[in-house]
Parts: sequence; C-alpha cells; structure tokens
Amino acid sequence: MNGSTDQPGIIPLAVRDVFRTACEAEDREFLIRVSYMEIYNEEINDLLALGSEKLPIHESLERGVYVAGLREEIVNSAEQVFQLLELGEANRHFGETNMNVRSSRSHTIFRMVIESSAKNQMDSGDAIRVSVLNLVDLAGSERIAKTGAGGVRLKEGKHINKSLMILGNVINKLSESGKQRGHIPYRDSKLTRILQPALGGNAKTSIICTAAPEEIHVEETRGTLQFASRAKCVSNCAQVNEILTDAALLKRQKQEIEELRKKLQGSQSEVLEQVILKQRNDMHKSELERDRLAMELEDERKLRETLEQRLAEQQKILDGINNTSISPDQFTDSTQLDALKTPDSKERTVGFVASRATYSKDVEFSPIPENLGTIADEDLWMQLNKGCITDLEMLEMTPGFKCAPSIAEDKTSVATPNEEPIDARCQRLEKDCSHDRQQLEDSKARCAALENERDMLKKENSSLLDALAESRQEAGRLVADKEEVLKELDMEKSRMEELKQEIRLFSQAFSQRQGQLTSLYTKSKAIVENCKTSQLALP
Repeated sequence: MNGSTDQPGIIPLAVRDVFRTACEAEDREFLIRVSYMEIYNEEINDLLALGSEKLPIHESLERGVYVAGLREEIVNSAEQVFQLLELGEANRHFGETNMNVRSSRSHTIFRMVIESSAKNQMDSGDAIRVSVLNLVDLAGSERIAKTGAGGVRLKEGKHINKSLMILGNVINKLSESGKQRGHIPYRDSKLTRILQPALGGNAKTSIICTAAPEEIHVEETRGTLQFASRAKCVSNCAQVNEILTDAALLKRQKQEIEELRKKLQGSQSEVLEQVILKQRNDMHKSELERDRLAMELEDERKLRETLEQRLAEQQKILDGINNTSISPDQFTDSTQLDALKTPDSKERTVGFVASRATYSKDVEFSPIPENLGTIADEDLWMQLNKGCITDLEMLEMTPGFKCAPSIAEDKTSVATPNEEPIDARCQRLEKDCSHDRQQLEDSKARCAALENERDMLKKENSSLLDALAESRQEAGRLVADKEEVLKELDMEKSRMEELKQEIRLFSQAFSQRQGQLTSLYTKSKAIVENCKTSQLALP
C-alpha cells in the first residue's frame, strides 16, 4: 500500500492522482481533508493524534457511519499528505513473527474526504459534491503453527483472524442474490462497521488480494482466491453525492475566507496561505470538539435522569415502609397492645424463670446459672441476658399470660432469623438513597464541568474568529505594504537607471580625460627628451 521511494505504492499514487485531477478541474474548487486510523485488537486508535485510543463508532443521518473524535486535517498538497502518513506509520503497531520481521499487527484505514463545488455558483445555493476515498491496508491471516506467536502476538493474531473471518462472512452475504440474502453482520466487527458504505452501499470498491507462490502456503492461497472469487460477485450501485445544505465544510468555510482569497490573488506570499490553512484546521477541530462535548453532555443528562428515577423509586419504598411501621395508634383494642408487651416477672416470677430455664439450652441464649432461686435478682438477670442491664420494675405481663405460648412464640421468632428487620432495611435503603444522591451530585458536577468546557470552546471559537478577522486585516496590511514596497522598488529601479546613466556619462568623460592626460604626458615626455638631447649637443 505504501511502497518505497523508487516504487510508490497505492496510497501515494492515489494521493497524487487526486491532487492532479483537482488541479486539472479549473471550473471547480476542492476542499480535501484526511484522517488515518488503525483497528488494533478491535479497538480504534487515531494514528495522527497521540492518546486518542478506543474511539467509538456513531451513526447519523447527515454523516452516516463515522468515528467520533477522529482527527481530520485539511490539506492542499500531496506533500502534506505524505508528512501525515509518515506520522501515522510511526504510531502504528508492528511486530516480529517467524514469517515476517516487520509484521502488521493491525488494520489501517486512510480516508480522504473530497468536497467540490463550482467556483462561480457557490453563493447561489448550488450542490456540493462529496466523495470519500478509503484506502484500507488489511493485516494478513496467520496460523499459529507457522508464525510461532505467543502472548501478545497470539492475542493480536486472534483478533486479526476474527475480523478477516467476519469480512469474509459479509462478502458471502453480499454475493448472494436478493431473495436469498439474509442479515448482513456488519456490526460483528469494527472493520466491517466502518466500511459498511464501501462494501455494500453507494460506492465503487476495488479489492487487491495477494498470495505467496510457495507450496507451503497453498492453503492460505486457496482461501484468498476463494475470497476473491466471492468478492467479484458483489454488485454496488454508485451515485453522485450532492449536498444542498450547509453540512459540507467547504460551503461553510468559503464564505468566510472569500474576501481574503480575493486579496491573495496574484500574491506569492506563502505565509498567508499557511495562516489561512491553520485557521481552517483550528475551526474544524473546534467543531469536532463541540460535537464530542455535545454527545458527552447528552450522556450525562441521560445518566442524571436515570439516577433521579432511581432516587424517586427509593423514596417511594421508604415512604411505604414508614407507613407500614407499627404504632400504638393502629390498635383500637387495648388487649391487642398489651399482647405485644414484655411479660410481667413480678406476678409469675417462678413460672417465668422456669420457662427461661427450659429453653435456655439453645446456644444462642444465656447459660443456666448454677443456683436458680425463686426470685430473679439483678445479678441473675444480667447473667441470663449476657450482661444487658434491664430495670425489672419496667417488665409487665398481661394477666392470665401462659408461659408455654410465649416459649413457642420465642422459638418461632428464633426459627426465622433470615427475615430482614424493618430498621435494617430502612438503613440500607437510606444508604442506597445517599449513594444515589452522591452519584446525582457527581453527575451534576460533571455536567457543570462539561458546560464550562463548552463555554470555553465557544470562547475559543470566538477567539479563533477574531484571530481570523485579524489575519484578514493583517493580510490587507501586508497587501498594502507589498504595493508600497513595489512602488518603492519601482522608484529605486528608476533611480538606479539614472545612476547607471550618470555613471556611464562619467565613465565616458573619465575616458576622455584619461586620453587627454595620456597624450599630454606623451608630449611632455617628448619635450623632456628633446631638452636632454639639446643640452648634450651644446659644447
């Protein structure tokens, strides 16, 4: 897919072809943005942004199936795309096996979103054409016996083989006729879910299958050829995607930078082009971040509503328990209330103590004292009740109370220890309510934090808009400065021409003067020679 410098692969060739086609279409304007992701162990990671891992997949009417939080870069040349590819390859997962020193441990998807519109019809509400180019690099199927994988490599190979198997199942379903075709399992794998529009929807799909010629790999080669033969039976119906709303990024951004682009016509300043590209990337990132925060805020609202419903249900249960609690007002007959009181030990002292002695054989009750008298004093009462002090004067007993029924009732109450008391249940429900209230407060705090972050993003967006306006003003100032510099340069050129003319005239005058001086020097020299000869001739 990537190739080398001497022999470029499919991705570099496709990128260059896209930009060459865009340059040849002079009547249309293009906006191209790219993203690069990998599917490693059924988790989506962004290769262009460190730390962006385990990204979720969403679906909407406008965008279709997309990966939330995926970084998209706006590019205007093939060289920028190659730089992003190098960054993504550096973050991709590779490993060493017995079959390959540099083995791909994940599937990668390089996506180019291409938007185009007519140059002279943008303001008249024309349709924008949107195309998506998915360049997928699939990791090869592996056999443990041949790769010798173990540990992390074994886990990676399992996920790779699983996703390839699901891809084959999807291709099998798509290759069947319309009547026999059943449910297509797109959602069984992240790979098929992302590529759902490209596999069986509005797309043109090309699949390149590679096979090894060695005889040892004959099973893998046969499986690859079978997959290719089934893929040839899949038929798609591709149509032109045209958008008439402002959902296309090109239409939203062109109106904002149209004036700046007019000023840049005829200008060769690369700094201004970089400023515009940076502003567009920042605006696009802020929009993606705003969408992500909106989704998180919606999730928090749903969680808060769920907690409020649970809290209301717990409160209803508490109110019901409070209404069913025992109070003296519920008893109209005094005998019913007296039947619930503690037996009177004063009237039936011997019988009461004797009855306690009869059922104190149980391990749960107090031990039998050695000397059991007819009067239950305070020390004896503390022994029977394991140290609990109770005022004997407060003990009452209904007249005519029989010990045997009380013993049976005590045994019955002891026999059902698993029934939860009302107080304990109330305490447990109160704890649950306090826990739910705490979760509700936490969710409210998170919602407030998300709202604050949304406000910060709005402020940042406004600051970006202000920065864009300042950049426009700066561009206007730079254009004006350029015009002034050009005027000054023309003036300097004219001055230089005048100076050259003056230098030329001065050179000519200097040459003439030099010739005159040379001739004068020659004449003077001749005169001196004549004088010398005339002096020598005198006696």
